[in-house]
Amino acid sequence: MKLALLGTAGYHPNDHRHTSCAMLAEIGLLFDAGTGFYRVPSRLQTDRVQIVLSHPHLDHVCGLTFFLPTLLSGGVKSAKVYGDRHTLETVCDHLFASALFPVLPSFEFVELPETLGVGQGGRLTHIPLAHPGGSRGYRVDWPNRSLAIITDTTCDGSYAEFVRGVDVLVHECNFRDGEEGLANLTGHSTLTPVLTLARDASVGRLVLTHVDPTLTGDDPLGLAEKTSPVPTIVAEDLMEFDF
Repeated sequence: MKLALLGTAGYHPNDHRHTSCAMLAEIGLLFDAGTGFYRVPSRLQTDRVQIVLSHPHLDHVCGLTFFLPTLLSGGVKSAKVYGDRHTLETVCDHLFASALFPVLPSFEFVELPETLGVGQGGRLTHIPLAHPGGSRGYRVDWPNRSLAIITDTTCDGSYAEFVRGVDVLVHECNFRDGEEGLANLTGHSTLTPVLTLARDASVGRLVLTHVDPTLTGDDPLGLAEKTSPVPTIVAEDLMEFDF
C-alpha cells in the first residue's frame, strides 16, 4: 500500500509545503484536509472516500471546501467525514456557515465510532491527544501492516502503547529542539521527544510532518545533528512510500 503525503506543513502553507493531508488512494482513506487537500481529486482511485479529521483547526480542515467541484461533478459517490462531535460541529457550524461558504458540499458527517472499518480489511482506532481544543491520533491495522498518524500534540510518551510496533509512524514535529517553551504553549512537538517515542515504541519507520512553515533549508528540524534510533525522514509534499 502506498501512503502519499499531500501536505506536510503546520499553521500555514509556504512555497514548499501545504498544510496537513495524507492519502491512501488505493482505499480512499484520507487523514486531515488542510490546504494540501487540493491535490486529492487528481489522485482519486475510488468513488468513495473516508476523510478522518484529527481536530478542527483551520490548517487541518479548510481543504474540505476545495472538494465541492468533485462532489458536484458526481466523480465521487460517497464522501464521509469522520471526527469527534466537537470537530464535526465546528466544521459544520463555522467552516460551512452559509455566510462563509454558501454551498454545502454533499459530505456525510459521521461521529467517530470506537473502531472504524477501512479498506482491505483495515481497522482504525483512535485516542485523544493533548492540544489546545483537543486533537485525536489514529492507528490503522491490517492483517500484514500498520500505520499510525499523530498530529497535533506535545510529545510526552503517554501514547507509546497506542503506536507500539507500527510499521510506519507519521508524527508531527513542528519545532526544532530548543523551542520547547513555544512547543508547550502551542501544543506541538520538538524533535528529540519524538525520536525517543519512536525508539521506546519500537516503530519500524518514523516520518516527521507538520513542520513549522517558517523553518527553511534542507534540514529544517536539525535531524542531521541527531542519531535517530529508527529510520527517520522529514516529510516533504508529494512524498510517497510503500509500507
